[in-house]
Amino acid sequence: MSALQKPRFKQLNHGECAGAPILKSLWERFDLSLLLTQSGMMKRSGTPSWLICFLYVIGLVSNCSSVVQMARLAEQDALLKVMFQPWKLAQYTMSRFLSNSFAWTTFGKKRVARLQQDKVTRLQDGDVINLDDTHLAHPYAKQLPFLSWLYDSSKKTYVWAMNVVVVQAVLQGGLEYPLFYRVWHKSEQKNEGLSKIDLAKQMLLMLRESATCRLWVAMDRWYLCKGFFAFLEKHQFDWVTKAKRNTALFRKVIEPCTGRERYVPVTPIMLIREVYGQLVAEGTSGLVSLAIPDIYMKQPHPVTNRRGKQVNKQRYVQIAAVAAMRLKEDDSELLETEEEAPATYKGAYLLISNRFDAPEEALRTYVKRWRIEVFFRTAKQELALEKCHSETEAHHHAHFELLFTAETLLSVALYELNKEKTSDEGYTHGEMVRGLFHTRCQVRMSHHKGQQRIYIDCDTHVQQFARLIDLFWPEHYRMVLWVAHHPINYQTLPRSA
Repeated sequence: MSALQKPRFKQLNHGECAGAPILKSLWERFDLSLLLTQSGMMKRSGTPSWLICFLYVIGLVSNCSSVVQMARLAEQDALLKVMFQPWKLAQYTMSRFLSNSFAWTTFGKKRVARLQQDKVTRLQDGDVINLDDTHLAHPYAKQLPFLSWLYDSSKKTYVWAMNVVVVQAVLQGGLEYPLFYRVWHKSEQKNEGLSKIDLAKQMLLMLRESATCRLWVAMDRWYLCKGFFAFLEKHQFDWVTKAKRNTALFRKVIEPCTGRERYVPVTPIMLIREVYGQLVAEGTSGLVSLAIPDIYMKQPHPVTNRRGKQVNKQRYVQIAAVAAMRLKEDDSELLETEEEAPATYKGAYLLISNRFDAPEEALRTYVKRWRIEVFFRTAKQELALEKCHSETEAHHHAHFELLFTAETLLSVALYELNKEKTSDEGYTHGEMVRGLFHTRCQVRMSHHKGQQRIYIDCDTHVQQFARLIDLFWPEHYRMVLWVAHHPINYQTLPRSA
């Protein structure tokens, strides 16, 4: 039997963020340090702002629930101590920086504009913009202006929370990343303040400042609004959503005797019932769909009357109507009112879109809408979306914007990791974070020909992420304002400056 010896105590250079250098390379690839500086965020207590923000991103990936945990991580992690030297990022430095009001909206616009300059993250014709909102419970503060009692349909009760409206990009190649967010403020009186549709318009107009290509907008049935549809078509967006029970639709028919055109009112459930038998015959598993032709919707059209005044008249506009079964939707989260409920019949739903000439493309676009629900779940479970317990509004805006930055970097890494793999062989978001970015490592230092070298030893299971290490492992560990060929003396501005 082997004898058990007493433990020996010595300083171990261990770290928990073995993938931090890869995040550093991705951070520098999109010039995020420079974008923060251009947005007016310079220094706090002598510490550069980009170091504080990069540590915050590392803390989110490590699922730290407070600034105290992030500062402790930077103090105890051997790898982070090397990367952040000679600065010491204390808790009070981060708290004071995050509690100050900065132009985080400007940084978000610059971040999205910089993503459009990269060939991997650039939006192109036919890409999808997902639009949705989510509740974030926040029982730790009462004075924040965007907190209110909101009905949580999953818990069937009211919670003290905020409602965040988000737009997300889903590219045809498979890459997806968040774009913008807006926090909805519940007004005391009805029809006052900005609605969630108004906030969605603001974000889509911000996107149009850096992306001019033709894009799809996929949204759930809450955003079904004729005025919003007109706004989207005016700004070169195609749209697709799920029909409600009370959505007014019309079918174009030709009278056999007179040959005149008539528009007969129909309900979405009537249309689903007509084709339900054909849907069932299509197959018993997987997504099945069927396009219904000659369906129209009334939409407002501005005209000038005889008195020279601008008025809105209703006109019939042809739309695509697609009946589909086995959509990847969470049907348990229904709204309270019958009017907001989806039009459904025995598990089949009706999708509507302005692209009546491309019903199959509209269906493929709506299927991608589920990716924003996955993003909400991932951000809450793995990136501490709901764990910002601060009582200052400025900290929450910094938290959201830096979380979107962290998710963008992780999305690019996941896209490159699974680029040459099939769907069954690819890694999930959580597997990549736990297996590479938030895993233990040992740090060793030595000197070779007068130059310091840093060696990082990881467990053998990290070898499965060797593709990311080959692509993004940096040559040096210094955190600088921008990347240059000689990091000790950088004087050349990058192109995005």
